[in-house]
Amino acid sequence: MTDVPQHALDDAAEVLHCALSGDSDAVVGTFDAVVDRSGVVGAYDVAWCLAATMVGQNVPTGGAWTLDFPGIDDARYDKRWVARFVSAYVNGDIPTGEALFGAAIADGQLPDCLLALAGSTVATLRHRAA
Repeated sequence: MTDVPQHALDDAAEVLHCALSGDSDAVVGTFDAVVDRSGVVGAYDVAWCLAATMVGQNVPTGGAWTLDFPGIDDARYDKRWVARFVSAYVNGDIPTGEALFGAAIADGQLPDCLLALAGSTVATLRHRAA
């Protein structure tokens, strides 16, 4: 993971805590507080931390990863965004991650995308624990 400020790690932990408890309003409220304090860059840093949490630490390095998501073009916007954002994270492709973030903002979809990212991260954590 690229270096992110400690407050982004703390904010990501708070987002996960809220998402694990099923409180989507608190997830949105946490992201809103991040944006109020640190702007869109802060929200991006938190999203990058969530992607790192979803992927975990045992990702082989070297070589490009491709997205394997059958039917992705038919998925909802937020689900496509999450898959592509996590793929950008895995590949260390910061420009693509930033472009996806900008596109979600321009399309008015960023709140839904961030909520879907938090939900996907929690689902992945629960799956790993099972």
